[in-house]
Amino acid sequence: MADPDSNPPFHAGLIALYAGGGWNGVLIEGESGSGKSDLALRCLEHGFRLVADDRTRLWVDEGRLFGAAPGPIAGLIEARGLGILPVAALRFAEVKLVVRCLGPSDPLERLPEASSRTLLGVVLPRIALRPLEASSPVKVIRRLSPLGGWR
Repeated sequence: MADPDSNPPFHAGLIALYAGGGWNGVLIEGESGSGKSDLALRCLEHGFRLVADDRTRLWVDEGRLFGAAPGPIAGLIEARGLGILPVAALRFAEVKLVVRCLGPSDPLERLPEASSRTLLGVVLPRIALRPLEASSPVKVIRRLSPLGGWR
């Protein structure tokens, strides 16, 4: 495995859901204060595990993208209004999906075209959503499901 500390951290969170025989990572990106950590916290209630909050070190191994938390923030998540909370976390996960957090006034297509995001040369499927909507964790699960080969 490549050394994740050799790359600078990417401004995004990473959560993972165990299904289809492995951990399937979801990289959550967006502007500061857009709801990345809020979405991650709510996804934890749906069976996801935290890998990294707010900053994620990314690396490629055998053509697959992986992510981990920088050491000082491993196992920690920020909950606005509560502070920094310890949570059970994975050491790393393979990234299978990218979620782009939209602001409340950003347009959200009803029937979007397939979208992708290239990170460190790896092309990944990407969805855009409003992270503070109640249905957002379920939307992430639904979009991730066909990628992991379960359900």
